[in-house]
Amino acid sequence: MKLNIPLLSEICKTPGAPGFEARVRALVLKEVTPLVDEISVDNLGNVHAIKRGKAGNGKRVMVAAHMDEIGFIVTHIDDNGFVKFTTLGGFDPKTLTAQRVIIHGKKDLVGVMGSKPIHVMSPDERNKKPVMEDYFIDMGMSKEEVLKYIQVGDPITRERELIEIGDCVNAKSIDNRVAVFILIETLKQLKGHSVPYDIHAVFTVQEEVGIRGANVAAHSVNPDFGIALDTTIAYDLPGAQAHERITQLGKGAAIKIMDSMTICDYRMVAFMKQTADQAKITWQPEILPAGGTDTAGVQRMGKQGAIAGAISIPTRHLHQVIEMAHKQDILDCIALLKACLEKIDQYDWSH
Repeated sequence: MKLNIPLLSEICKTPGAPGFEARVRALVLKEVTPLVDEISVDNLGNVHAIKRGKAGNGKRVMVAAHMDEIGFIVTHIDDNGFVKFTTLGGFDPKTLTAQRVIIHGKKDLVGVMGSKPIHVMSPDERNKKPVMEDYFIDMGMSKEEVLKYIQVGDPITRERELIEIGDCVNAKSIDNRVAVFILIETLKQLKGHSVPYDIHAVFTVQEEVGIRGANVAAHSVNPDFGIALDTTIAYDLPGAQAHERITQLGKGAAIKIMDSMTICDYRMVAFMKQTADQAKITWQPEILPAGGTDTAGVQRMGKQGAIAGAISIPTRHLHQVIEMAHKQDILDCIALLKACLEKIDQYDWSH
């Protein structure tokens, strides 16, 4: 199998800051509707797609992939037309200098992240760590022109195309559009094939601001089993110690053991490892000391909780202007998710 690069590129490029996922949701609906038995959108904006299983015993598997991307929101337009903003999700401020962004107002307009030029900084300012408040967006327009198209409350996303670099893909919003892509591609592979239990494929909203969509969706689905799909840190860079790496690019799908919000069910971890080994899928363990994913909502917000875990995609440069994932790792994640959904009834969950 080869990666569908045009689809992955389109998914990454399509804007969808937390709370403003309409465009990426429309893309998901277009791709997923022909692949499932039922599809709907809840009040919060989650896409809820169901592929019915053959067992007929009412057991439900929820698979969650969040659609939103880290972004910004307009808070002020000054007398000279410069735009101030606050974040929607977490950013590393030092990566923003002179980067292009898109403000989604009455029409999409490109701007540039600006800050005080180094030539006029004091020695103390030069040595200071950048903070978000140092930045503004330069639209190249007067205030009067800006106000024709932009207002307080408009969302902002990064302006970057997907490119292929060596064995990797590089783009904005790999977190978490690569998981959206993986879930779509898995549903494509399952089209026409029977699965043991009902699969509730949920493309969630507002993960980057507190796992809000997954909480609502899990409460509605009330899953017996849960699998979240999300990126994780690959700190396999110069200077990294072996124990700091968390995951590495090119070493396969990551099976989450825990993060700061979730201790994955030991049975799900064992099931994923066994399934990967039996199918000869390359995998690596993941323990993430900081950060959380939709796994937390899927595990805890159903009425009785869920036997839950996560398949994570190793990613470099997370929460920066661009992010990078390995093509084979993405393929391994698709293969592992498909195998888990097909074999989930064959595991002894009683111990």
